[in-house]
Amino acid sequence: MKIIDLSKPIQYNKDDPWFMKVKIKHKPHKSAKWLIRLLGLPFKLFPENFVGWADDTIQKMGVHSTTHIDAPWHYSPTVNGERAKTIDEIPLEWCYGEGIVIDMKHKPDFEAITIEDIQNFLQENSLQLQKDMIVLIKTGRDIYNGTKDFHKKGTGMSAAATEWLIDQGIKVMGIDSWGWDLPLPYMIQKAKESGDAELFWEAHLVGQNKEYCHIEQLVNLDALPLTGFKVAVFPLKIVGASAAPARVVAMME
Repeated sequence: MKIIDLSKPIQYNKDDPWFMKVKIKHKPHKSAKWLIRLLGLPFKLFPENFVGWADDTIQKMGVHSTTHIDAPWHYSPTVNGERAKTIDEIPLEWCYGEGIVIDMKHKPDFEAITIEDIQNFLQENSLQLQKDMIVLIKTGRDIYNGTKDFHKKGTGMSAAATEWLIDQGIKVMGIDSWGWDLPLPYMIQKAKESGDAELFWEAHLVGQNKEYCHIEQLVNLDALPLTGFKVAVFPLKIVGASAAPARVVAMME
């Protein structure tokens, strides 16, 4: 079996905007020796080759800071009038399944992906969606991952295309851009210019009426064929959270 990693590294990056910053403290092996001594074990009883153990502390990391899967709770406190699921409540069956790549690298920055875009791609490549597939939208914008412009560039999903995927029986979908919608600064700018209160965050807000999850900040989708692989995207079980980091992988025989 070949396993392809679709997750970005979790590490400090000086170019990340403040809302994506990750800070991890790496503790050297020798620091554990003093901890054990304080817990009551004399130095003379330490094993001869024992140098201590390494340890690390995540000092800062938002649940949306790296490759992650959003729960319905992120989009709204309710879905179709009922309480939305938090990330620890997501059925694990949703998080493993046949994968399919929808190549949208041709879409220019700030132009939303439409139903027609997806249907044309499927038809041109003789592909069909199946219920419970995990759909991966490839935009190629992971090349900006780790740069100051990552959240400012790229395409994104329209509300209509998101809803259409859900209607095909898709519960989990993902993208290699910073977010599922068009870039956040662009959405804010266009909403202010147009005065259209329905424009901002339109694809996310589909989740107010139809239950689904999406993955953001995927990487390495170019390494995948269009079909013929399985995807696993198991989130950390953070009780009550709106999302969680996930080690997303594709598996091919």
